[in-house]
Amino acid sequence: MEKNIKPIDKTFMAGKWMPSDQETLVAWMKKIMSKADKQTGPLLPAVENLKNFIETDPKAYMFFTQMFDEVAKNKTKSPSNLPQVRDYQHMLSLFNVIMTHSPDFDETGLVGFPFNAILDWSMATTGGWAGFLDEKINSHLKIILDKWAVYLSSPESAYVLNDDPKTGWFGEDAKKAMPTFVDDFICDPNLPHHGFTSWDDFFTRRFREGVRPIAMPENDAIVINACESAPYRLVHNVQPYDKFWIKAQPYALQFMLDNDPLTENFVGGTVYQAFLSALSYHRWHAPISGKIVKTKIINGTYYSQALSVGLDPAGPNESQGYICEVATRALIFIEADNPDIGLFCFMAVGMAEVSTCDVRVFEGQHVKKGDELGMFHFGGSTHCLFFGPQVELEFNLHNQTPGLDSSNIPVNAHLATVKTKNK
Repeated sequence: MEKNIKPIDKTFMAGKWMPSDQETLVAWMKKIMSKADKQTGPLLPAVENLKNFIETDPKAYMFFTQMFDEVAKNKTKSPSNLPQVRDYQHMLSLFNVIMTHSPDFDETGLVGFPFNAILDWSMATTGGWAGFLDEKINSHLKIILDKWAVYLSSPESAYVLNDDPKTGWFGEDAKKAMPTFVDDFICDPNLPHHGFTSWDDFFTRRFREGVRPIAMPENDAIVINACESAPYRLVHNVQPYDKFWIKAQPYALQFMLDNDPLTENFVGGTVYQAFLSALSYHRWHAPISGKIVKTKIINGTYYSQALSVGLDPAGPNESQGYICEVATRALIFIEADNPDIGLFCFMAVGMAEVSTCDVRVFEGQHVKKGDELGMFHFGGSTHCLFFGPQVELEFNLHNQTPGLDSSNIPVNAHLATVKTKNK
């Protein structure tokens, strides 16, 4: 089986959430394993709760045992050639380390999804596939990720916001990767950590005024890019039901929109999907002007990937269509000022531990194109725009073909033009 495993390449994690350099990732995993092996104290409460759940719930015990037992005993490496996690007890000890860990900078790509790296092989097994779809298991994972989020929002998490030449976010290597950082983002290099109070404060940073101008703000026929994101897929005539778990991962509106009564407005319409970059910007902006009709947070999965994609070295990298139906996500329905658009929906989709969808608008509020809608905390993920079948669109993907090799289109940039109907 190992001979068919895909090598790590530049798309190891869409948006550079994982290093393209395999040696970097292996070294990181060995470091985390070494720390876990040296731990002598008790597990943190959230991790201990997961342990107790696994050992008292028969389904959870079966799934977490199977997902590691399915790894042949003679294999010591995961699909992406990481050192293999031995069993669920080992997994829990690694989780315990991550709970007080902030991602270092690395020029080949940060390990922005540390829990995802630990579960790399497990996600590719049938035990993992079943377990990571289980509602009770996901509720316990949510508790752990929420507690990690508390740490990432604390002053203690800012220790990586330093000028170390290799690992600091303001060091020499980081400046080469983000040469216009100080000019682009609101910060003060004269203050500790450039003025950022935590890792989350750094990752949800704002652009300086004028850095991302709104394309034709007074023209309601111009749709702008909702996030600093790269085109992944553009699909027309989307149907309410489809086999979203197969390799093609077709969209199924009824599940994407959580069976919401407003779903019928988008049957036969258009869905555009794009993914966010680790080194970029993580807030969402209104692509059109209009009135907020409804907002909704949907609790879902964190580490489920489509079995049909096989051994994805960076799961759920190749399952981005699939996770739109099952992952934790947020919906924002907007009645557009432009009658040629009508009802529109923005959907933010959490990928792995980047699952905190923070909606910052309310029902009844009127937003102008470019106004902030919300944000992903602790990074970025993927998102979709939904248009009804009556909307005629001409997309401007900036000379790109959607896919994992595409590059960011700036937030607020021209994304599509709505064709005016004949009166």
